[in-house]
Amino acid sequence: MSVSPTVPVTASTASGTADWIQADRDRLIHPNLPAGRKDRIVMVEGKGCRVRDSTGRSYLDAAAVLGMVQVGHGRGELADVAAAQMKVLECFHTWEMMSNDKAIELASRLAELAPAGLERVFFTSGGAEGNEIALRMARYFHYRAGRPERTWVLARKLGYHGIGYGSGSVSGLPVYHEGFGPTMPDVHHLTAPDPYQIQQYGEEGVTDFCLRELRETIERIGPGRIAAMIGEPVMSVGGAVIPPADYWPRVAELLRQHGILLIFDEVVTGYGRTGHWFAAEHFGVTPDIMVTAKGLTSGYVPHGAVLVSDEVTETITGNGFPIGFTYTGHPTACAVALANIDLIDQENMLENAAKTGAYLAERLEGLRDLPVVGEVRQLGLMLGIELVADKGTRSPLPTGTAPVATALREEAGIILRGNPRALLINPPLVLSRDEADELADGLYAVLRRVDPDGSVRAA
Repeated sequence: MSVSPTVPVTASTASGTADWIQADRDRLIHPNLPAGRKDRIVMVEGKGCRVRDSTGRSYLDAAAVLGMVQVGHGRGELADVAAAQMKVLECFHTWEMMSNDKAIELASRLAELAPAGLERVFFTSGGAEGNEIALRMARYFHYRAGRPERTWVLARKLGYHGIGYGSGSVSGLPVYHEGFGPTMPDVHHLTAPDPYQIQQYGEEGVTDFCLRELRETIERIGPGRIAAMIGEPVMSVGGAVIPPADYWPRVAELLRQHGILLIFDEVVTGYGRTGHWFAAEHFGVTPDIMVTAKGLTSGYVPHGAVLVSDEVTETITGNGFPIGFTYTGHPTACAVALANIDLIDQENMLENAAKTGAYLAERLEGLRDLPVVGEVRQLGLMLGIELVADKGTRSPLPTGTAPVATALREEAGIILRGNPRALLINPPLVLSRDEADELADGLYAVLRRVDPDGSVRAA
């Protein structure tokens, strides 16, 4: 599948740019890039669902960078809002009695959008910071209520919540623990609800197995020692893993019976990704604390918001919640977030996420016939393609999905995330049907050439 540049080359990104980029590339430390790798793909421009690199090649961004550019690249409206706010009040803090008008306005707007009961807001600079705050709030809530022994946090294997001390500790992927220990104490990881990997649940089924395990874990640790459970409504890094419909309602009810707080990590699923403002609406569950970021500003400036119940807020702020960040309530970030939410609302992006996501899933249904495709999952514009070496055992490709993601980028001009077991597709919410067709065609062209050993045959 040939790809022609669709983003125009400008004077600032002409051929000379590539020369100094290549000369200075080693100064930048890249996550997950092994020492000695000299190749780089340097993005210089974007518009809508497309980005262009320093060589002039155009790509379809089916990852929305890291699942956050809801409104698409190059929205001048957001740049204009940021510039206008910087000319008036570029930054100020929200410590103690200090505040700013944009932080107040955004907090009010988020309270209107959030599930009923989440009407208080704490601002951060991103998702990992938000999860750090959520964990602190949960423990501090019990401490302030006279229950200091409630320190344990329940999390889930395959879950991802960031790479901070606390957020990395509750992330359930070994790569974030090995070599970084000791991690935060009093954390226990439960089995994730993964309907495709049904063999690990025996005859009980997914939800019954997970609820029994949760109940037994609560009894073993002691319900009076557990502060909270944290989880993504739909697991993102795990591969767009969508739990059974009854999983979260039953988990929430069991936690409520024991006075254990529920924290939803909606860093990826929030702000329209699943066809709802928040995935909590899809499952009919309101957590005690909900962490959001990414789509809040579509990544145009770093920002995050933790939405909190009145009960938790009133308890932790009785003598003043003693934790805050330099950029908490940053007025420029809040102004951009307000404009970004307006765009999502006015351009009906939630509806487009639902409709275009369903259309894309329909287009990809035939992938199930390929030897290496075990499952295609979809909720809104959040999709996962599980790649397997053997459909009978449902074992993953021995190489993981990285070689496939590389082939998609190099051969089809499609950027998406290759996670250990699944390809993760999180395009901007403005994805058109034509772009969905281009994405589907590229996936078919590459996946039909993937062998069970993970290698990709030449076209």
